[in-house]
Amino acid sequence: MSSIQYRWLAVIGFAAGVVGWTANYFLSENGYPAPVLSSVALVAIILVTGATLFLGLRVRSWRNGRRDRELDPIAAARTVVLAQALAYAGALLLGWHAAIFLTQLPLWSLRPGHAGTWSSLAVSVGGILMIATGLTVERFCKLPPVDKDGTGSEPGPGGGSGDGAGDGGEYA
Repeated sequence: MSSIQYRWLAVIGFAAGVVGWTANYFLSENGYPAPVLSSVALVAIILVTGATLFLGLRVRSWRNGRRDRELDPIAAARTVVLAQALAYAGALLLGWHAAIFLTQLPLWSLRPGHAGTWSSLAVSVGGILMIATGLTVERFCKLPPVDKDGTGSEPGPGGGSGDGAGDGGEYA
């Protein structure tokens, strides 16, 4: 399993921003409200982010030596996948809603209530929270490098063992 690619997070966020800006432009030109998620979605974002963080903390405590209970490897793998999916979904939500927020700002003085503007800002912040939590939980699940020769340094050129096993790139 590979790590989260920051480049893909940026590409997803940018692409979602372009699509969100385009959708908002066409909808607002035809008299429709801004296509933003409601506050119920923000509650769901917070719940999913909290659950992911909780699962990640369990894996981190096992990884750091608190092994009073056996860690199910499938549960650990699912936690990593959930963290990665959370980060990618956060990039999607951030791109879409940040673009809508930016297109709503010039209309600030013309529209009463600003419900679409506030909602897009809140979900954008939720997207940032999702990305940060996903990246953090993914790091929680990575195994530390293994000291194979007992000297405190990794054997092989550049500090790695060369075979990829136990070099910190694996997940718990």
